[in-house]
Amino acid sequence: MLAKLTEAERAELPASLPHWQPVAGRDAIARGFRFRDFSEAWGFMARVALLAEKQDHHPEWSNVWNRVDIVLTTHDAKGLSQRDVALARAIDALV
Repeated sequence: MLAKLTEAERAELPASLPHWQPVAGRDAIARGFRFRDFSEAWGFMARVALLAEKQDHHPEWSNVWNRVDIVLTTHDAKGLSQRDVALARAIDALV
């Protein structure tokens, strides 16, 4: 079983992942993305899907036209883990 982030690791999140926000009522982080159009949003989702598959860690996400909303949490850990931090950093590197 994966371990949840420690309090010290959580305290670093705002500085290391400034665009990701805590999700109210859940041990998760979220970020929204906006693109020029649906095709650009879909292309971004395809790149994220490849990252997620490589890391064997899959996001909760939704897409409406030019918007993509991503929520990260580790279900096996019942909350945030280093897997979420690693995937968030990889996603941030795409934009």
